[in-house]
Amino acid sequence: MGILAGNPQNEPLHYGEVFGIWSYLTTAKGLHAGYQTFANHTGDNDLKKLLEEAMQGLKQEINQTEELLKVNGVGLPPSPADRPTADLESIPVGARFTDPEISAAVSKDITAGLVSCSQIIGQSIREDIALLFGQFHMAKAQLGAKFLKLNKEKGWLILPPLHLQIPDKKE
Repeated sequence: MGILAGNPQNEPLHYGEVFGIWSYLTTAKGLHAGYQTFANHTGDNDLKKLLEEAMQGLKQEINQTEELLKVNGVGLPPSPADRPTADLESIPVGARFTDPEISAAVSKDITAGLVSCSQIIGQSIREDIALLFGQFHMAKAQLGAKFLKLNKEKGWLILPPLHLQIPDKKE
């Protein structure tokens, strides 16, 4: 039996795992506060629902990663204050985020989160951490698909140049 045999929760974290989890937690806390602000700026009900779903998911991830770091004796990053609820009409038009901007920003964040989860999974030597971030990855992929569908339905998706000139296939 090696040093890393048995219950993975009894194994020590290596520095890469600590840094990855701590950084992930810091980012999740910041995104949660940012999405609260975005929720104040959106007028689209479908987008508002997806923002609420994103915030719920982040809250779960924050709780799970905080607990993981605590039980392993790692200090937690600071949490930004919750944002107050504001009336959309009280935000001047020129100072508002638009719904397409909000949706694009959250979609970008989801993409970055997928990469971050994959990186943590790849560097993990503890199975419980790899599985936890695998769950986060799956939830983000599902949320990303919902945002993609919303962006298409609302006409908010900005397409890259499409490659329409396909060479003839000669047999």
